[in-house]
Amino acid sequence: MAIFKLQVNNRSYQADVEPDTPLLWVLRDSLGLLGTKYGCGIAQCGACTVHLNGEATRSCVLPVSAIGKSKVTTIEGLSADGAHQVQQAWDKIDVAQCGYCQAGQIMTAAALLKRNPKPTSAEIDETMTGNLCRCGTYHRIREAVKAASEMKVTTPAKTPKTK
Repeated sequence: MAIFKLQVNNRSYQADVEPDTPLLWVLRDSLGLLGTKYGCGIAQCGACTVHLNGEATRSCVLPVSAIGKSKVTTIEGLSADGAHQVQQAWDKIDVAQCGYCQAGQIMTAAALLKRNPKPTSAEIDETMTGNLCRCGTYHRIREAVKAASEMKVTTPAKTPKTK
């Protein structure tokens, strides 16, 4: 066991875990951030997607020892009140059915729009293809990402740092 200092959702945390513990389990089991989901455990489905320094990253295969001083953002840190344009578009288009994949889908879409604010349908499809949805709402996902790209950009809510 080792103590790891992490910056998650603009807050400082410490986790006493094995160095090879995947970030997903640190977030869920040690920090109580349950929005990031376990899907496949091999970085193939996208349910565990978080942002690492703003880039969409699969947390199920990323050991906590590899985080260092990187900033982690989970679905809980994307927007405290659901005001992020991707979250608003998801709601407007009524994307979710079972909802299990949605946190990962939203985090992937938010990273895409940060990198490319006006993606084409082909760019949306290329980026979002790596996130699986067993309900098959891909057409609504594409529509929501496109709608989000036409909305005003919001920034993550600032939360106070803890000691």
